[in-house]
Order: sequence, then C-alpha cells, then structure tokens
Amino acid sequence: MNRFERLFGLKGEARVKFLDGEFQVVSPGDFVTCAVTGEPIALPDLRYWSVELQEAYATADASLQRYREMRHKLHRD
Repeated sequence: MNRFERLFGLKGEARVKFLDGEFQVVSPGDFVTCAVTGEPIALPDLRYWSVELQEAYATADASLQRYREMRHKLHRD
C-alpha cells in the first residue's frame, strides 16, 4: 500500500491522454498526479490540464504557474 492509498483510499494512478475539453483514460486508476504540486487528483475532480504538455494540475493557480514557467518553450515550436 502506498501513501496515497492510506491517506485517500485511492487504488492507483491512472494514465490519461489530455485532449481539448476532455481527457481519455488510457490505463485505469483512481487519480493522476499534479505536475506542479505532486498532489493526487481524483479523476472526478480533474479540471485543469495542459494538452501541449500532457500534464494535470490540482488548481487553477498551479496551471497558471506552469504556464508561466513554460510559455517560452510552448510558443517557440
């Protein structure tokens, strides 16, 4: 049992493909991990992600933080 299971009753991390306005579960699980904070995000609570980076974010603030960090790389391609 890992720490997420003990703390949140979550059974495993899902693998997810992030699309515009939706996401597709590639490998079943109960949560994904926030790319900024490392927090687990239950799939029903997942609201913020980046299609370009294929990352999930726990909050709008975390999403904005990552955007600010990566905007130079995202717009160069």
